[in-house]
Amino acid sequence: MKVPPNRPKLFDLAVPFFLPVWRRVLAVIVPILWSLVEFNNGHAFWGLIFLALGSIAAWKFWIADWDAVAAMDKDS
Repeated sequence: MKVPPNRPKLFDLAVPFFLPVWRRVLAVIVPILWSLVEFNNGHAFWGLIFLALGSIAAWKFWIADWDAVAAMDKDS
């Protein structure tokens, strides 16, 4: 079954909400800092989960085409 092209993906962060840079930075920093809290409290499992979430968010923000997202936001 083919997925329609306009259907959002599960972890799609290239959305107009994240156009301001401070929101992208905050969405990466908060989970990474929380992972440090979890590691400090001895909860390695949750520390790894939040570290992975922050890392995936950073990667998704890095590879996103923000000019295309801004154009998409302008069109709608």
